[in-house]
Amino acid sequence: MSTLFGTDGVRGLANGLLTAELAMQLAQAAAVVLGHERTSEGARPRAVVARDPRASGEFIAAAVEAGLSSSGIDVYDAGVLPTPAAAYLVADLNADFGVMISASHNPAPDNGIKFFARGGQKLPDEVEDAIEAQMGQEPFRPVGGEVGRIQRFSDAEDRYIVHLLGTLPHNLNGLKVVLDCAHGAASGCSPQVFKDAGADVVVIGAEPDGLNINEGVGSTHLGPLKAAVVEHGADLGIAHDGDADRCLAVDHEGNEVDGDQIMAILAVALKKAGKLTDNVLVATVMSNLGLKIALRDAGIAIRETGVGDRYVLEQMRDGGYNLGGEQSGHVILADYATTGDGVLTGLQLAAQVALTGRPLKELATIMTKLPQVLINVKDVDRSRVKGDETLAAAVKAAEAELGETGRVLLRPSGTEPVVRVMVEAGDQQTAQVIAERLAQVVKTQLALQLVD
Repeated sequence: MSTLFGTDGVRGLANGLLTAELAMQLAQAAAVVLGHERTSEGARPRAVVARDPRASGEFIAAAVEAGLSSSGIDVYDAGVLPTPAAAYLVADLNADFGVMISASHNPAPDNGIKFFARGGQKLPDEVEDAIEAQMGQEPFRPVGGEVGRIQRFSDAEDRYIVHLLGTLPHNLNGLKVVLDCAHGAASGCSPQVFKDAGADVVVIGAEPDGLNINEGVGSTHLGPLKAAVVEHGADLGIAHDGDADRCLAVDHEGNEVDGDQIMAILAVALKKAGKLTDNVLVATVMSNLGLKIALRDAGIAIRETGVGDRYVLEQMRDGGYNLGGEQSGHVILADYATTGDGVLTGLQLAAQVALTGRPLKELATIMTKLPQVLINVKDVDRSRVKGDETLAAAVKAAEAELGETGRVLLRPSGTEPVVRVMVEAGDQQTAQVIAERLAQVVKTQLALQLVD
């Protein structure tokens, strides 16, 4: 099992864990594992490379492209684009694979590298293992005319925008929408596509300088969006994260509409249109119990997975389902995308407001959220979560206390150095008290051992 890849590629502090040398080695290894087959005409394999606007993305992209081209891969440099755009373009170009350089919702000093296989699909664990194993081998080093070439993918953004507009069931004429682009990868394309769809658009968080990505804006900081929606009298607001694979929303009164509520709205709309495959939604164990209750009443079943959109995607592919996602706003509309797409999700949600003539606040009442408290516990040893007996006993006691009116989820994060403690209960106070109690047990039992 890979020790370098997390739940969403290789991620860490740029120039700390993620150096230019590591980026090049990853690219050289990926070139062998993902790009080893030539076409029948003997043409070189092709890869799409994109990034978010972090300053470190510039040198990491240069290292990745050097590693790929020196290994005989033709590189199509798509520049700054959302992660789902990179995945779409791999399929649209019929490229052999793609590389996205981003740390998503993480702060600017972090960065990451993730790969997409042919068709824009995320890599299964065994392929990531193969890439990591290949890093210990001698790179493939062609010479002369066999080395890869690097070219600017000049119409990459236009292709993506045309694709998004083609998915709309209804135009957005008459809607006023505030977009928060998190000073990230969607700062250019998201405002453009909403305008092209007919919306009156107000934009915030769309001035990336390489250092301000996710800083006080975007899906992890909804305050500015809530204020802007109310100030401008907008019908709704849409928030992306740094690489725009997430979408959270705000109704006209400034109330948050999270990923569970968005999935509920879209699931019911698809079922009504006869387009929800087997009347099933795929969601993770983090989704609110209120989502399960609402969809059960609507005649929609939930297939549950572990946390991470890759696991949602695996379940969707295995079952042939076309809608899934996470409470955090990763929503996967498999009829149009191979991964979570925040711009696509925002468009589809806005289209439901326009199509039904009902405000987002009313649409969101389809589900009632049970009180949920999430605490991220830092500075603990994540590797010991599963084996600690005292922690297991504390979780069991909390579950017994909650009974059927709530639940507990405790897990190490796959993207951040924290242990997540999540508690749902029939009331907010009970959820808060039990979550804080469990968080304290985690801190005590899993405290990092300092070495002199």
